[in-house]
Amino acid sequence: MNKIAIITDSNSGISQKQAKEMGIHILPMPFLIDGKEYLDGIDLFPKEFYEYLSKDADVSTSQPSPESVMGLWDKLLKEYDEIVHIPMSSGLSGSCQTARMLAEDYDGRVEVVNNQRISITQVSSVVDAQNLAAAGKSAAEIRAVLEEEALQASIYITLTTLKYLKKGGRITPAAAALGTMLRLKPVLQIQGEKLDAFSKVRTMSAAKRVMLDAIRNDLEGRFNGCSMRIDVAHTNNEAAALEFKKEIEAEFPGYPKILVNELSLSVACHIGDGALAVACSKIVEM
Repeated sequence: MNKIAIITDSNSGISQKQAKEMGIHILPMPFLIDGKEYLDGIDLFPKEFYEYLSKDADVSTSQPSPESVMGLWDKLLKEYDEIVHIPMSSGLSGSCQTARMLAEDYDGRVEVVNNQRISITQVSSVVDAQNLAAAGKSAAEIRAVLEEEALQASIYITLTTLKYLKKGGRITPAAAALGTMLRLKPVLQIQGEKLDAFSKVRTMSAAKRVMLDAIRNDLEGRFNGCSMRIDVAHTNNEAAALEFKKEIEAEFPGYPKILVNELSLSVACHIGDGALAVACSKIVEM
C-alpha cells in the first residue's frame, strides 16, 4: 500500500497545529494587508487579522506561489509515495487550476482534487481523504471519489454586518445602506462554487432558525438516507457558536460529534467578524 500525504490549504480553516494533530499538511495562503504580504497561520493569525479588519486595513487574498506549492510537494515526496492535494473550490480561486498544471510534471504522484469546497466542508473532504487512504485507496482513487462527492455539502452563514460585502463589491453601497438602516441580517449559502444570497431576516434568532430549517431541508431532501456530519463555524464569535452548537444538537440528535471551528480567514475577509455558520457534509462510504 502506498504511503500517501494529504495536503490542503489554509482556506480550510485548519491551523498548522491542528494539521500536525491530524497528520496532514497545510499550504498557507498569502494575504496582502496594506500592501504587505502575510501567510495565513505562519505570521497571520485570527486575532491579528480581526484587529486589521477593525482598523479598516486594506485586506485581500492571493494565491500561493508555484515555488511554495512545489517546494512542499518536493519535500513530502522524499517521504511519501503519493500526494493528494485538496485546495479550495476552483470557482472561488485560481489556485486549484494552478496546482493542476504544476502537477502535470510529477508523473502521476500528485493528484489535485477539484473538490469545489471551502472552509468547514473542505475539512470534511480532508477527513474523507484520510479515511480513504487508510482503506488502501490510491491517490488517483481518492481524487476520483472526492470529486464525485464534491457537491454533497452545504454551508449557511449569517452576518452581523454588510460592510464587507459592500467593500468587496458583492452588494451596492445603496443596498448596504438600506440593509443597515433596516437592520437586515443576510443569510448566505455556499454550495459548490458560489457564495449566494439565501434569505434576509431582522434578528439573529430568526437567522439561526432559517439556517436550521435549511439544513433540515437538505438532510431530509438532497441527503435523505445518507450518512452526514454537521459542523458549526464562526468568524471571531466563538461564544455564540458554542451556544448555536447546543441548539443544533437539540434539533438534530444522533449525528456525529459537532465540531466548532473558525471560518477560514479567506471567507472572513469577505464577511467580517461576528458571523455564524452551519454546514452539513455527506460522509464518504469506504
